[in-house]
Formats: sequence, structure tokens, C-alpha cells
Amino acid sequence: MMFIDQATIRVKAGDGGSGCVAFRREKFVPKGGPSGGDGGAGGSVWIQASKRLNTLYHLQFQREWKGGRGEHGMGSNCSGQAGNEAVIELPIGSVIRDKESGELIADLANDGERVLVAKGGRGGQGNQHFATATRQAPRFAQPGEEGEERQLFIELKLIADAGIVGLPNAGKSTLISVISAAKPKIADYPFTTLVPNLGVVKADDDQTFVVADIPGLIEGAHEGHGLGDQFLRHVERCSVLVHLVDLATNEHPDQDAEVIARELQLYSETLAQKPRIVVGSKIDSAIEGNSGKLRAYAERNGFAYHEISAVVGEGVRDLIRMLARVVRSHAEQKEAAAALPAASAE
Repeated sequence: MMFIDQATIRVKAGDGGSGCVAFRREKFVPKGGPSGGDGGAGGSVWIQASKRLNTLYHLQFQREWKGGRGEHGMGSNCSGQAGNEAVIELPIGSVIRDKESGELIADLANDGERVLVAKGGRGGQGNQHFATATRQAPRFAQPGEEGEERQLFIELKLIADAGIVGLPNAGKSTLISVISAAKPKIADYPFTTLVPNLGVVKADDDQTFVVADIPGLIEGAHEGHGLGDQFLRHVERCSVLVHLVDLATNEHPDQDAEVIARELQLYSETLAQKPRIVVGSKIDSAIEGNSGKLRAYAERNGFAYHEISAVVGEGVRDLIRMLARVVRSHAEQKEAAAALPAASAE
């Protein structure tokens, strides 16, 4: 299945049915009276978060979603049936905006969360509602209202606790394959990773967290160069960034690290401010002096520093422990912040 993380769709709620103009014709009601039923309401369009989905691939085949039209009212005070609702399932992490105004409609964070995106039209009232003492036989009814219609821009941001970023071939896919059950494609050429990979990592105390391996960034990524800029949105939700730097390829790992740091800064201030662990990879075959250069870079910029060899397993378990501590701390801070409004209200 292709990884699709952006889509534009059109939603149209159902129109309401019109009210009916009718009069009673019962045998024992000599003068009769208005008996037109109400029109049914149009079906609304809803969006619902579902953990069963992890891409927007299904939206490539259906770009238009419509609620059912309400039936018209009938005689004998019979109301028309309401139109069927349309429910669009989206992955958790989907951000929905109005295409024209850019207004944020919803940011789906929980399984089963439902959001109304187009309200069905109201059904019209039948002529029975318009009878008065002076107007006993109204020959008109209310038409149904049109349902709402709009275009939606949907963007998927994967919900991961830790995001692995770095230049192509820094060892990101190898690392995620070692610390989780994810099986990304791995090869010795640039841009092996074409889509983000997600893996669940288990820490020592049975704590689990999700790690995302983001396709390699290159200089100018924030302007659309290479592949990684298409997926930087997926690390905006992470608690911590793992900045992987190859120690075995060239003699200037600090300059390689600066390239990625600059791209993160230019793409988003939010990314630039996230907690970051600079990780020197391929320590088993590192060029002499590279470890010291990268450590000095990390200390100079106030980042935590660690070294690993994903191939032989050196330092990997300690890295998992570091990440688990940061993720746990971030979760505790979020819980404390969420509890503040409730506490102040008391």
C-alpha cells in the first residue's frame, strides 16, 4: 500500500426534504384540515478517527463524500425520512482544515473521535404548522434547506514519541529495525527510506513508546530538495528528536550535524526547540577523531550526546533508556498541564 499523507476532498451534506401541502379527506371530517407532514433532515457528514488506518490512501479513490437527502413530507401528517449520514474514517493524527479559509476544523488524537464537518439541511415544515384561526387552509409549506458543502484539506501527522532524523545513510533504518519489530528496507545507497517507518520500542520497565524513522534530509530540504521535507511534519508531534550522525563516512561529522540542525530550524521553530539527542552512529567503524568532534558539537549546542553501533548492538540499550526517560517526562508534563485548568476552576 502506498503511503499517502495529504489529501483534498469535497464534502456535501444532504439537503432537507420539503414540507408537504395536503388536506385531510377522512369520511367523518366534513371540513377537513391541513395535514402536510414535515420534510426529513438531510444527512450530515462526519469524520471519525480510526486506529485501523495509518495512511490517507483510501481517499485517493473517493474524493467526494455526500450525506443522503431527506425525503419530502407526505400527507396524513407523515414526516419524510431523514437522509443517511456519511462517515469518513481517518487515521489518528489527521489534521483537517477548510481548504479555502485554512481554518483548523479538527486534530484527531483519539480512536473513535467524531467531528461534524458538514451539517445536513433542515427539513421543511408541512402546511399543518401554518394553520391559524384566520388561515385554516394554508396552501403552502416550507422548503427544505440545502446541506453544507465545503472542501477539506487533510494532512496526516504520524503520532510518534521519538523521531529519528539525519542525512541519508546515517543508519536510521538500521537503528529502528534493531530497537523495534519494524522491518524497513535497508541498502547502501541514498534515499533507501522513501516513506516514514514506525516501530514500537519496549523499555526495561515494560514502558513502550513509538519511534518514527524519517526519510533522509539533505541541505535545502526545507525548500523541497530531496525527500525528507515531505515528512518533516511527522516529527512535529514527537517528544524528542534522535539526530543520527554517521561517524564512519567523512571527517566532518560536526558539519553534517549542522546541516540537519539548520534544516530543522528553517522548516519549523517548533522542531528546532524540541529536546534532542545527538547520536553518533557506526561507532564500530568510526574514523579517528570523529567521536570527539561530534561530542564537542553536541556540548556546544546544549544537546545530550550518545554513541551507538546498531549493527553490533553497542550503546543501543542505553539509548532506549535515555529515550524512555524523556518520553515519560514529556507525558508527565502534559498530564500536569492538562490538570491545571481543572485545579484552578476549583
